[in-house]
Amino acid sequence: MRRPALLPMLFSISPHALKPALDALVARFETPAFIADDPIAIPHGYDDRGDQEVIGLFAALLAWGRRATIQNKLADLCARMRHAPYRFVAHYDDARDGACLDGFKHRTFNSGDARALVQALRLILEKHGSLERAFADHLPPDASDVGPAIEGFSQSLLTIHPETPPRLKKHVARPSSGSACKRLAMYLRWMVRPGPVDFGLWTRIRPSQLVLPLDVHAGRQARAWGLLARPQDDWRAVMELTEACRALDPADPCRYDFAFFGAGVYGTGDADLPGAP
Repeated sequence: MRRPALLPMLFSISPHALKPALDALVARFETPAFIADDPIAIPHGYDDRGDQEVIGLFAALLAWGRRATIQNKLADLCARMRHAPYRFVAHYDDARDGACLDGFKHRTFNSGDARALVQALRLILEKHGSLERAFADHLPPDASDVGPAIEGFSQSLLTIHPETPPRLKKHVARPSSGSACKRLAMYLRWMVRPGPVDFGLWTRIRPSQLVLPLDVHAGRQARAWGLLARPQDDWRAVMELTEACRALDPADPCRYDFAFFGAGVYGTGDADLPGAP
């Protein structure tokens, strides 16, 4: 657990002075061993790129709560999709296949949400051809970050089917709403960055354009290290933290997500920081 008395000392450390310690944390946690207990293990269980992309999106959107529970729920969803998530979504017919999703629930995400999301994703795939293009088609060539891609994808997903229920908005975040869009930022990290944990499947989005997946744990750790001043965990905070990490690694700022996650979950960060006792 982080020691409150250490916070003033940490805020006095420049980001570049933190870089060696943060790089060491990334090296510690960005290893194949990370995969087993994380939601990313579910898409890693598939060899087909389309399956990895589709079930990866569900894994990211449902990634809240205990990680073991998330994995169990995703395993249930894979079974309901007949262990062929891309085929299930691409050829989904609600009258024929909707019953497969009935009874599925994870926290506030219920079977109605699942059916609406699959129907919208089917149309997204028909329109764009792949989930990569569904994001990248909304990204201007000169965009410095993936904000427009997240916004455009989310808006398309919420509006492409005329009967999509308004409640799906609570599961599909948009920067325009002020949300940190943590789950979609994490999904893009999975798809864009190279391994050993992430997939590196997509080429139309650059690692330099990714933004940090920000939640309460990452925000708390980033503030303790003096990398984030904004008190709210919102889109403006995402931009602030991403810029701080981009100053440390312009080509791959999102690599520091492993440092925030590892130190936040396992409590191993403080002792590795400059000036820590």
